Amino acid sequence: MKLTMLPQTLLLPSLVILLGLIEVGCGTKQEQINPEKLSIGVVSYGEGTVSLEKYDRFKNYIAEQTKSIVELEPAYNELQAVEQVQRQNWEIVFAPPGLAAIAIGKSQYLPLFSMEGVTSTQRSLLLVRDDKPIQKIGDLQNKIVALGETGSAAGFYVPLYDLYGLTLKQIQQVPTPKVALARLNDGTVDAAAMSERDFEIYKRDFPATKFRVLHTSRWIPAGVVLLGPKVERNRQQQIEKAMREASPDVAADAGYITAAKVPNYDQFIQLIEKVRPLEDKVKQVPAVLVHQQLNNQGTPSPQKTKVEKTQ
Repeated sequence: MKLTMLPQTLLLPSLVILLGLIEVGCGTKQEQINPEKLSIGVVSYGEGTVSLEKYDRFKNYIAEQTKSIVELEPAYNELQAVEQVQRQNWEIVFAPPGLAAIAIGKSQYLPLFSMEGVTSTQRSLLLVRDDKPIQKIGDLQNKIVALGETGSAAGFYVPLYDLYGLTLKQIQQVPTPKVALARLNDGTVDAAAMSERDFEIYKRDFPATKFRVLHTSRWIPAGVVLLGPKVERNRQQQIEKAMREASPDVAADAGYITAAKVPNYDQFIQLIEKVRPLEDKVKQVPAVLVHQQLNNQGTPSPQKTKVEKTQ
């Protein structure tokens, strides 16, 4: 029996087509098994790997449960973090209160879990050196005050509300509470704002100086874990289920509480929105903390933004 050989002109195009089909098929399969990426945003005050290690087990757990490539992306102050949530770059965010209010109110992030129990809410402090004659907020008229970055609840928005109506010689925005306390310590500024918790931590670095609390603000709601608006609905449910079912040590390391009620941010978002018109005033010298829009609306009521402690 005689075999008929195909002409070479027909054989070569056939091989090219066959190889192309194999390549396309392999490429499609490869795309199907490529895991999705999840970006986790956290605010770190620059302590480096020490402050981020606590997220390692959570990161590995979420990667395993969702079959995703998980990346931890620290922002070293609230200003960087605000830029990230405004661009909706993070899928999961461990958000302090100021960042949470902006992300929920302006960037459609969804709150999933409280980062603290209801009894662990915090307040903002205005601090002065004890050896200075400043006794009340009004005494800060024409003085220099250190505030945190735009986006910080305790370091920026809440003290800005409390300082409303004053004309300050200058407002110095600083990247971290430790820097604010250092400038207060050396007399560069007359007062500094930060949370109670940060003051307890960083005052230990200045044992020779006695600081005094000039003013304590209303309660600030707890931080929350947020889910980004670009996350597909089924994936949202998958992430929430995995976080809710995480072991207590994984959740504790990451700093969220599955059993705690998620704080209602409605009133706090309103406070921040009313104060945000003053942001441009902060950069001016002197800083005149009055805005016509706020005068027309009336200043936000402290009673409406107070979060009471419950037992």
